[in-house]
Amino acid sequence: MEDGGGERERLTLVARKPCFGLPTACPKSLPVYIYLRFSKIPFSLEFNLIHPDSDQIPFVESGDYVAYNNEKGGVIPNLKEDGIVDLDSEVSGIPEWVSIKAMVESWLADAIMYELWVGCDGKSAQKIYYSDLPWPIGKILYFKQVLVVKQLLGITSDNADRREEEIYSRAALAYGALSSRLGEQSFFFDNRPTSLDAAFLGHVLFVLHALPETSVLRSKLLSHSNLVSYAENLKMEYVDANLSSSSVPQSDPSSSASKRVPSHWSSKPRSKAKREKTEEEKKFRRRAKYFLATQLLLF
Repeated sequence: MEDGGGERERLTLVARKPCFGLPTACPKSLPVYIYLRFSKIPFSLEFNLIHPDSDQIPFVESGDYVAYNNEKGGVIPNLKEDGIVDLDSEVSGIPEWVSIKAMVESWLADAIMYELWVGCDGKSAQKIYYSDLPWPIGKILYFKQVLVVKQLLGITSDNADRREEEIYSRAALAYGALSSRLGEQSFFFDNRPTSLDAAFLGHVLFVLHALPETSVLRSKLLSHSNLVSYAENLKMEYVDANLSSSSVPQSDPSSSASKRVPSHWSSKPRSKAKREKTEEEKKFRRRAKYFLATQLLLF
């Protein structure tokens, strides 16, 4: 991670693409982006469009160093443990901070997962993860992920209504507790940002901007005006200011952002301009048809 001069190479966050007016519309990538913005460490932002099924995204890299989403509890715990950036050193021993952060990362994370894949019409999920893929592959991967999420949340045909009520009830309790704790402060603890703020700000921005207006979770959040104001103020300072001062980087399928993530299939984003297909694209189409047939057999 360090060169001969002892300086660390610039960090690069590889995330899912921006949409809904957010720098990245992935509910796992957005808190990492915000955490790095809070830290004021310079970093580059790249997007991976061709591996929507990878649980390694988001990840942060610098030279030979990589912190993956699916290792050691996630990107932020990796960055803290490896001494890259730790915003929690003065609060990690406070029991209330630990319990509130656990609530955000469990109850509210479950609620986001439920709404994104089960509770809403699925348009947000398809736009974030699959809109750059050929239609049949994106559709199949979407339905497979819906089944995965139902298993993770313990949802069956027999308990679907009960689990929905539990998920929304816990989310409402979490919002109430967070609203009481925050009051009119700018941050939850010690008047400075921590990973708790990064996690919750990412959650709120995703709920307000990426979920439809019919979202149950969105309506529950909007009943707490101080949480909404908290998110709007921090968004202006740490998100909007950065977006307006720099251009949005483009994803290159041949870059390290693509090469770092292994997958059993790949696809390049579709071009809007009509042109004759290359031999590589024709070969991909043939493979896509085979993939489609095999996935249908799995169902």
